[in-house]
Amino acid sequence: MQVRLLGPVEVVARDGPRPVPGLRRKAILATLALHEGEPISTSRLLDAVWGDAVPVVNTLQSHLSYLRGVLGDKTAILACPPGYVLHLGGEGTDVRVAERLWGEGAQSADPARRVQRLTEALALWRGRALADVTGLAWLEEQAERLDALYEQIRRALLEARLTAGEHAQVVPDLEQMAAGHPFDEQICAHLMLALYRAGRQADALAAYHRIRRALDEELGIAPGQPLRDLETAMLRQDPALDEGTQAVVAPVMPQAELVSAPPPVPAQLPPAGPGFAGRAAELASLDAILPGPGPGYPRPAHPGPESRGAAGRGTVLISAVSGTAGVGKTALAVHWAHRVKAQFPDGQLYVNLRGFDPGGLPLDPAEAVRRFLDALGVAVARIPQGLAAQTALYRSLLARKRMLVVLDNARDAEQVRPLLPGSPGCLAIVTSRNQLPGLVVANGASPLNLDLLTAAEARELLARRLGRALTANDRQAADEIIERCARLPLPLAIAAARAATSPHLPLSAVAGELREASGVLDSFDHGDAATDVRAVLSWSYQALGADAARLFRLLGLFPGPDITAAAAASLAAIPLPQARRLLAELTRAHLLAEHSTGRYTFHDLLRAYAAELARAHDSDQRRDAAIRRLLGHYLHTAHRAATLMESSLVPVASVALVPAQPGGIDPGCTRGCT
Repeated sequence: MQVRLLGPVEVVARDGPRPVPGLRRKAILATLALHEGEPISTSRLLDAVWGDAVPVVNTLQSHLSYLRGVLGDKTAILACPPGYVLHLGGEGTDVRVAERLWGEGAQSADPARRVQRLTEALALWRGRALADVTGLAWLEEQAERLDALYEQIRRALLEARLTAGEHAQVVPDLEQMAAGHPFDEQICAHLMLALYRAGRQADALAAYHRIRRALDEELGIAPGQPLRDLETAMLRQDPALDEGTQAVVAPVMPQAELVSAPPPVPAQLPPAGPGFAGRAAELASLDAILPGPGPGYPRPAHPGPESRGAAGRGTVLISAVSGTAGVGKTALAVHWAHRVKAQFPDGQLYVNLRGFDPGGLPLDPAEAVRRFLDALGVAVARIPQGLAAQTALYRSLLARKRMLVVLDNARDAEQVRPLLPGSPGCLAIVTSRNQLPGLVVANGASPLNLDLLTAAEARELLARRLGRALTANDRQAADEIIERCARLPLPLAIAAARAATSPHLPLSAVAGELREASGVLDSFDHGDAATDVRAVLSWSYQALGADAARLFRLLGLFPGPDITAAAAASLAAIPLPQARRLLAELTRAHLLAEHSTGRYTFHDLLRAYAAELARAHDSDQRRDAAIRRLLGHYLHTAHRAATLMESSLVPVASVALVPAQPGGIDPGCTRGCT
């Protein structure tokens, strides 16, 4: 009895193959078989086979009972708390056989025996490993591992045949591999040696020049010293290259390098935050940019150009998620990335670009690229100098891969561009407090502006963090907490943490603390710069220019629900065109929102923060002068509007208006200013 995994999943007995119908049954059998002889917990088995779609009770036991019947032995799958174990005896899977043959071939000193064992190992593959259980994340990872094992054995077999004297015979296979791996110096060295020994010295040197040109033009680097030494030896027809000598391949590629582990599959996503709630529309918008119909879309066994990327659009997919501080951009991006990571089995890269770091030092794109190259297994000695060359190498490594790249907390488009993949099979999701219009225009990014939570979403967030019973029993207090937190996820999380860590306090007491705090932001200050709302907002404020920062502070003094550009110009005593530019800068930074054309507002926490800054940085005289200019603006523009609307009113000359403050009113403003 043997379970075969190196191709479609099947059971083979002495009487022939035995069918295993159904995706879940095959997945259960494959998962147990990959752990053959080792217990696997029920939770891990369920996660590997069903993921988030937890099955109904007894479904797993029903499938296990069916599989025992297929195997013809009730003891083949045994309950072994906290899970199950599969016992097949001997080499019960073709994977075990392949690994044994691979080990015997790699360790044999006899070239003929090496060729025999490695040929037998390769013959066990009947196509792509686990071909009929694709789309399940853990099994996709195992399929990638077995694909890498196949590639290792294939390379080792070609080297063994080369050592055994089959020079001319291996040239076609090596040429095919070199075409598929144009930057692989090991493959090139094998091909050069095979051609040289087959009497084709000119072709061997031509192969060297091809890879040298490709490395220089695409990556900005030169071939490694071993390959350069091999070219030199061929130019002088070194006898050491002749057939039968011992030092043939070793100087170019040690056996230890040949059998080294495949490049790692990065999985850098941070843990998804607890209590994520709501955002159904935003998640649907992100799902819509995926190359398939949504989460769980299976990856083709051998994706072709038409199945990669944006359904054949031929461009890398980018989503730019923007929003104000504390609105939950990172939480949304990370939550969604975990939902869809199975669609990107080549890995997930993540970096915090620190675009609004309190230290004021955003992460250099070159440093971010270096981190990605490290995660992709590039040796330090092979990383080229300069951002352009590093970016070219990074994109070459991602070519023809399906990888998810999360670029969190970006300052601007220029910081992001070197980190964008170039392959249409990849997807980049960027978060920023700025709207990043440059990415939308020049790179085709799909913009997603994140707004405050709805009241229902905010209640759900509190319920998930505190328990539904607690929030339902004191609905009034929960609603007050939501209102005083301005429906922002970060303040809500801090308030929930206060309630959770002080179980003796009722929700009404937490709401009372928020109500009675001396400053609106003081109740959210827990001494942690990462979660202190004041500190979080300061990161956006510190990134502003001096004029925009001053306008933001003065807007905190404005008592109304929203303001126009003309009123803001009067408030700050600046020309109207400059006011419009500064308001646009504040809007891009999500410190303001243009909720309707030409009218700007911000939520209560930002208003409180702006007023706090004004009290700290602007004198009483300057604040009073700003308010006087604003009141003068409304008085004079209202008077003009009234005169235009009703000509029978008392003539302007007879009305004793308070003179406008210098810089406090645009003389040409006669409509739309209030």
